[in-house]
This record gives sequence, structure tokens and C-alpha cells, in this order.
Amino acid sequence: MAGTLYLIPVTLGDSPVHHVIPAYVLELLDRLDHFIVEDLRSARRYLKRAGVAKAIDDLSFYLLNEHTKDQAMEELLGVLTAGNDAGLLSEAGVPAVADPGSGLVALAHRHGIRVIPLAGPCSILMALMASGMNGQSFRFHGYLPVKKPLRVGSLRKIEKIALETGETQIFMETPYRNMSLLEDIAGTCRDNTLLCIAADISLATETINTKTVREWKKKLPDIHKRPAVFLLSG
Repeated sequence: MAGTLYLIPVTLGDSPVHHVIPAYVLELLDRLDHFIVEDLRSARRYLKRAGVAKAIDDLSFYLLNEHTKDQAMEELLGVLTAGNDAGLLSEAGVPAVADPGSGLVALAHRHGIRVIPLAGPCSILMALMASGMNGQSFRFHGYLPVKKPLRVGSLRKIEKIALETGETQIFMETPYRNMSLLEDIAGTCRDNTLLCIAADISLATETINTKTVREWKKKLPDIHKRPAVFLLSG
């Protein structure tokens, strides 16, 4: 009989584990011996901070990241088909959302393996909750193109969708490119378009503010190297 794949949330940075991770998730961590992780070092550190009683070196870890090939994904599935329960950990937040873990989840479904998602912090939904924007209809675009001309083109399309549909448009950027993206938003979008910038969600330095692009232009916030989610609304 195959094991169960648990989708385990982690903290968004170094916020206290017990403040954001439910107690039943922490209890489950103590029962698992197999973990499929995006980054070995951060996963081990997270389990230690979560208070796992077992020796971390006695646990089995398997890497799954953006470089994982299809054949390696099949081998990871073998951990479950051998009858082992396993926990899937993302680098930050919840697994399989803007995360390479979705491929393993899809594979598990194709093989009839039970998948159990567990509650925890998701920066995308938390930003939407706090934005004051349309929470009934929204679209997540993931990461925008790195090259400026393509990124500007994407922003124009995203803004057009927001204006035509009323949907909240959500996207992200690698923290060290945040300021470049923010400057492109200020230089591309209409003055009356609403922009929410949600940075360091769940951390002590958290800031979440919604203003018009015109208002943001007066003073762009310094969010360099701060994990952030951006939301646009007409």
C-alpha cells in the first residue's frame, strides 16, 4: 500500500514557528521520516526550529527543485509507492504554489497516491486578504519576465486585464530585483491604478499598503531584498 504525500507549510522567513504553523502540523512532523525538500539546508533548519524530537540526521531527505528531471521525479515517487508517508516542503510558504513541488503532486494523483494539503502561511493569499482589493476574482501571474522590455509589456497586459475585468492581478519578483520592478510599475501603469505592495509578510518587519500609482510615485518604498507580493487593481 502506497504512503501519503503531505504538503507541509513552512515559515515565510524567520518568524517564530509556533506563531504561524498550526500545532497539528508540528505534531505530524514528528511522525514523518521522509521529507522531499527544495533546499536541504533550510529544510533541516526548519525542522529543528519546529522542535522535531528525532535526530535530524536520522531522517531521509530527497531534493526536488526547478532542476529536477522527470526521471528523478519518478524516483521520488518511489518513496511513496514503497509504502512510506512523506512530507513535501517548499523553500518558503506552502508547497506546490509558485513552487516546483506541483509536478510531484500531479504525479502522485496519476498513481492514485493520497495527497493531503496542510494549512499554513501563503504570502499570495495573505497579501490578497490584506490588500482591500477584489478577493472574489483574482489572477496570479507568478514571476514577470526579467528583461525590461518584456516586463513592461507584461505590466501593460496585466493592467489592461485589471481594468477590463475588475480582477485583482497578483505577481512576484526575486527580492533583489524588487526595485527594478517597482520602478517599471511607476513608469508604466496609469496614475489611478491601485497598487498594493506586501513585503515581509508574517515577519516583524511586515509592511502592507495599497495606494494609487500616483501616490506611490511620490516616494517609492525601499523593498530591496525584501520578499514581496505585488497586486494591481483598476
